[in-house]
Amino acid sequence: MQIFHTDRYVLPLPPGHRFPMARYRLLREAVEAAGLAAPGGLIDPPAATDTELRRAHAADWVQRVAAGALTAAEQKRIGFPWTEAMVERSRRSAGATLAACRAALRDGVAVNLAGGTHHAFRDRGEGFCVFNDAAVAALAMQAEGRVARVLVVDCDVHQGNGTAAILADDPSVYTFSIHGAHNWPFRKESSDLDIDLPDGTGDADYLDALAGGLHRALSASRPDLAIYLAGADPWEHDRLGRLALTQPGLAARDRFVFETLRDAGVPVAVAMAGGYGQPIDGTVAIQCETVRLARAVAWRGGTPGDTGVGAAL
Repeated sequence: MQIFHTDRYVLPLPPGHRFPMARYRLLREAVEAAGLAAPGGLIDPPAATDTELRRAHAADWVQRVAAGALTAAEQKRIGFPWTEAMVERSRRSAGATLAACRAALRDGVAVNLAGGTHHAFRDRGEGFCVFNDAAVAALAMQAEGRVARVLVVDCDVHQGNGTAAILADDPSVYTFSIHGAHNWPFRKESSDLDIDLPDGTGDADYLDALAGGLHRALSASRPDLAIYLAGADPWEHDRLGRLALTQPGLAARDRFVFETLRDAGVPVAVAMAGGYGQPIDGTVAIQCETVRLARAVAWRGGTPGDTGVGAAL
């Protein structure tokens, strides 16, 4: 299983900034410590090109981001000050999900240790998102002739509003978002399938809703590829979450998604998406378990431990 990571995900921020940037470094360390990737074995992703970005984003937005021509209001909406490092981070995050899609189509599963930037719209960014990696990757796979239909499974606690808006008129990419009903963004877009959950939803109710939603999405979309946003922020201790999933509940969520996609014969590229838990170690543990389950469950062919394709994942 290929895992994509770069230290360029870590963006220098002003003191006291609320985004938990350290989790990218901590997740890399946890993945290596768990033996999921040998030290130095993580793959440095390419930066998404202007051509790849412009399939999902307005050319003017891509140009102004690159040139540092964003207004103060646009930077405030994103939540990061503009810097060259911010541009590089955003390109690499999108490029990593794109690379993970290519790898998943070959191997069955691949992981980006960042990504999930689902609040980026065609012509603007918001919510710590500049370029929408899922939309960029889905449209790139189609443009490269690798797939015809893509399913986006968004299990971040916040609705994938940017993804829904960018792909609203594209029947070949099916968007499914399961999220907190009363959480940000307070003005929701319309995904192909939205499941809005009340505050305090716990493991059992969440998993029941997810099961019905994913089966419905698979039936409607008949995808050649899935992009899974495995947000850690439905966790009960996430400061921006408002749901009440436990760590075992989140592991059950991931296992269900991977097993369901595997059984349907659908390759899956995984992006980590949100996680704002306190302590941060809890978020890192949840995301590391997502990677472990991707490796253990979403194998293609053979059985784990044999000498077939599955043994290499």
